[in-house]
Amino acid sequence: MMPVPAKTELQALMFGNRLTKRLKHLNKWARRVGVEAFRLYDRDIPEIPLVLDYYGSAVSGSLYKRPYQVEDEEERVWLSAMSQTITDVLTIPPERVFLKMRERQRGKAQYGKLAGQRVTLDTREGGLVFRVNLSNYLDTGLFLDARKARAFVKAESAGKRVLNLFCYTGAFSVYAASGGACAVDSVDLSKTYLDWAMLNFSLNGFEAPDLTSCHAMDVGCFLEESRRRRLVWDFIVLDPPSFSNSKKTRGTFDIRRDHRALIHQCLGLLAPGGSLFFSANARGFRLKPAEFHGLSIQDISDILVDEDFQGKKTPSRYLVKPQHSGKDILDRS
Repeated sequence: MMPVPAKTELQALMFGNRLTKRLKHLNKWARRVGVEAFRLYDRDIPEIPLVLDYYGSAVSGSLYKRPYQVEDEEERVWLSAMSQTITDVLTIPPERVFLKMRERQRGKAQYGKLAGQRVTLDTREGGLVFRVNLSNYLDTGLFLDARKARAFVKAESAGKRVLNLFCYTGAFSVYAASGGACAVDSVDLSKTYLDWAMLNFSLNGFEAPDLTSCHAMDVGCFLEESRRRRLVWDFIVLDPPSFSNSKKTRGTFDIRRDHRALIHQCLGLLAPGGSLFFSANARGFRLKPAEFHGLSIQDISDILVDEDFQGKKTPSRYLVKPQHSGKDILDRS
């Protein structure tokens, strides 16, 4: 391996100083609020395009592709230096630091399985526990930037029938169950993720078949079937991917093109007084209330940004309901 360039050594020093400062600040906050996993670093220094999530005994992170060409050997040396800095500052063994290459992905590629040994751990937040996979996917199974959104769903779920669409590993569903939902339906095309969701239910003691149901279906097909059967829910969580082109679906899904139709489908399944929580992670995406006549649309994105994501780009999130169906969430005491 080539020697470490002086520029890389300087970047490693800067990176270490930043990690030390962030860890000191966020550890205090995390202990206070009962969070074991948090975003430690997110491209804070432009020359160091890493994203790191801290799990106490391990780190899961990504190296974003640079906007310029770097020779493979040069990148390996650079990444080795940054990895060594991570292990030194966080006192975590090298085998517990998982760094993957992340590019802008479309469709199922963004969740594709990676080769390698399976390494998992259980992490706690909000009094709940979730199984994360540190090694085999670009994402671990728990989106940390949705932590406050999950708490919001919990607060909205008491006594309600909750539907979680594109449920992934079921974190929103577990929070809904913990918030006192009387029934929680979780829908995802992937049986792998639904099995993971059922494991998360089990880890938290929510295994009663009359409380939780998982449906391995295309969301569009599920919504059509539910409409035919005249099924309704009091609260619907809609957190779709930005783009999907799975072979198991009838076509592609693009959130910028298809969100209006999808939202209206969901609203057709709301019980009187019900509401829809909608989240979109597409860059620059915003709902336009003028396109939704007769609906109350509240942008609640800012109130759902947690401490470790302050100043970072986070998903746009909205509470949508037919007008005159109740008090606005921001007006509640």
